[in-house]
Amino acid sequence: MCRNIHTLFNFDPAATDEEVRDASLQYVRKISGFTKPSQANEQAFARAVDDVAAASRRLLDGLVTTAAPKDREIEAQRRRERAAKRFATV
Repeated sequence: MCRNIHTLFNFDPAATDEEVRDASLQYVRKISGFTKPSQANEQAFARAVDDVAAASRRLLDGLVTTAAPKDREIEAQRRRERAAKRFATV
C-alpha cells in the first residue's frame, strides 16, 4: 500500500497539491487498514486525509535546503530500475 508514497521535497517543479493529497491518502489507508472505509467511517477517514495533507503541505513549504532540486524524470527512472532489480524473475 505505501509503495506509492514518494519523497515530495526538493523537486522542480514543487509537489502539487494532488501529489500531497495522494500521499496523504496512502498514509491514512496504511494506518487505518482500510482501502475504502465503510459509510460509518467515511467522514473520519476523509477528515484524516485532509488533516494529513494540510500538515504535509505545511511541512514541505517550511523545509529549506541548499541542494539542487531533483529532476522528476531521473528519480522516476531510478525507481523503475530499482523495481526491475527487486522484482526480476530468474
